[in-house]
Amino acid sequence: MDLEFSQEDFEFQQEVRAWIDENYPQEMRQRRSRSPGGSLSKEDYVYWQQALYDNGWSGINWPKEYGGPCFTATQQYLYDLEMSAAGTPAIIPFGQSMVAPVIMEFGTQEQKDKYLPDILASKVWWCQGYSEPGAGSDLASLGTKAVRDGDHYVVNGTKTWNTLGQHADMIFCLVRTSNEDIPQKGISFLLIDMHTPGIDVQPIVTIDNPPKGYQEINMVHFDEVKVPVENLIGEEGKGWTYAKYLLEFERGNAYSHGLKAGLNHIKQMALSEQNGQGTSLMEDEEFAQKLSSTEIAISAMEFTELRILSSISTGKNVGPESSLLKCRGTELQQELTELAVETVANYTVPFNHPAPEKGLNYEPIGPDYANVTAPEYFNTRKVSIYAGSNEIQRNIMAKLVLGL
Repeated sequence: MDLEFSQEDFEFQQEVRAWIDENYPQEMRQRRSRSPGGSLSKEDYVYWQQALYDNGWSGINWPKEYGGPCFTATQQYLYDLEMSAAGTPAIIPFGQSMVAPVIMEFGTQEQKDKYLPDILASKVWWCQGYSEPGAGSDLASLGTKAVRDGDHYVVNGTKTWNTLGQHADMIFCLVRTSNEDIPQKGISFLLIDMHTPGIDVQPIVTIDNPPKGYQEINMVHFDEVKVPVENLIGEEGKGWTYAKYLLEFERGNAYSHGLKAGLNHIKQMALSEQNGQGTSLMEDEEFAQKLSSTEIAISAMEFTELRILSSISTGKNVGPESSLLKCRGTELQQELTELAVETVANYTVPFNHPAPEKGLNYEPIGPDYANVTAPEYFNTRKVSIYAGSNEIQRNIMAKLVLGL
């Protein structure tokens, strides 16, 4: 693997950096820095994603035939590096990174023509309908039913841990269309309009979100919801195959850029915080050892991602190595939030108003960076569970990577 960047690579990096400086509003940067997880409004996310689209940088992993920019592996690495360093908003993954590859691979030409252009341009907001009460990591036991009735399916059931579904125009769902001896055989993959009568979205209030705070997680109830048959992806009963394909993309994200940015943020906080002995926390030997150990682990993660990225650039899918990325990446995410909590210490306690609203007549307790530390810590407990728990990922690696 060649680790030397060419002059063209450096020029591309400068192009990305200059574009961010010109197009990333300062006001949005400030709000991201003061909100748990850097969360913004739907309008903010759509603005950012459409700005990228206007510049030809939407769907960075998409093939050229569907409108992707066709970055080289090195360009994608440098693009992600600059975006993470600048703290730009994350791309909401459900459309561009998750359902779009499934439509490209298994959808009809009519489905590709209908859905892919609007996904690329961020004109439609998508969400995911996989997990259910009693069917999370054991997704094969899902119970949401879709019964064929003429030219429609009638869907009844409940999906849980749905992210940002209150904003969504469409949801991609795993539904049970038949009962088989092997439960995976009776699952199908449906695209459902969230504005269809019979769909009810109810918020799940989590510990990281105060009242009137950023709302992230929901329950989605389906009561006699009619879905056109043409919204079925591929063949009836083959949804499990399509779901596994999608999960490769959900799990196979690059983590190292965000991890490095998070580590640098902690270093800056540690320069301002005291260790209780009259010096900065950065000068504390024990804390410095923790930072160094984490930094080494992030570097190892980065080189693993580069190897996989190099393989992807030759036309291969992420494959079972996505489980490796998901496991190690989420563990390091949690490790960083633990270090952040240790860094700000007692300032993590008053986190009921991590992002004070305009007009409130009190000041936040402690420095700005401390206001979001506890909510981010609590929210990050989920990352080792979603997209298939890390325990399940280790089983996948043992079977498909190690051959055990």
